[in-house]
Amino acid sequence: MSTLHSKKAASALKNVDKITRHDQTFWLMRGKRDLMEHKLPEWESLREHASEIKRHTATHLTQYLEQFSKKLESNGVIVHWAEDAREFNQIVLEILQKHEVKKLVKSKSMLTEECAMNPYLIGQGIDVVEGDLGERIVQLKKQRPSHIVMPALHLTREEVGDLFEEKGISHAKGNNDPSYLTHCARLSLHHEFMEAEAGLTGCNFGVADTGDIVVCTNEGNADMATSIPKLHIVAMGIEKLLPNYESLAVFHRLLARCGTGQPATAFTSHFRQARPGGEMHVVLVDN
Repeated sequence: MSTLHSKKAASALKNVDKITRHDQTFWLMRGKRDLMEHKLPEWESLREHASEIKRHTATHLTQYLEQFSKKLESNGVIVHWAEDAREFNQIVLEILQKHEVKKLVKSKSMLTEECAMNPYLIGQGIDVVEGDLGERIVQLKKQRPSHIVMPALHLTREEVGDLFEEKGISHAKGNNDPSYLTHCARLSLHHEFMEAEAGLTGCNFGVADTGDIVVCTNEGNADMATSIPKLHIVAMGIEKLLPNYESLAVFHRLLARCGTGQPATAFTSHFRQARPGGEMHVVLVDN
């Protein structure tokens, strides 16, 4: 594996322009993160507090999982437990088959990526569409994400423009303007959101005290995936659990600052129950 990686790295390094752009982008993101750190005098104490919360939650996990699941069920949410990726994928498939779902639209979820859910469902005849722009780009290119927050970071706008032309998403030949490409992607994804019979989101945080599923995005794709289809499935690793809103506030202050160098994501959505006339499932995975 290491030899294969070395060969691929050596090949990639030959493209000096692309590697330079790649490095500059990463340094830009690191600089934004450091700027956020310097703006908060309590930065280190905030990080230490978050660490203490995690240690506490991990050592009382059974208690909080029981509280969380009971709260979800009291709100009408159907809770499932998955021991591993295989069981998780099977549970999601069974839910979709029960509702005769042919198209599933997704918000960004690293858990589903780790579980290889997309190819599993596609192999069972379900059309799976990524709703996050970066994830959609790498999906169309039949690639895997190159970064946990910025999945298409390795691609240039020219490559994205060529891809969109090839897939019929953009129609102005050679137009690689980011605003134009984003507009084209929005129109294309809007069509997918409208057609999907089910939406799946990841979960940044689960709040044991209230049963909240908290999803943080910059594009609003989680809201689109849950406000149009009536079936909402949540993929959640049990390590995402927090005790209460006070704990959530600590992590919310750190999440975007560390991830993208923002004070907060553009959208922070809380889900406690299904929309009227709908159904909500939470699949808790022992990650």
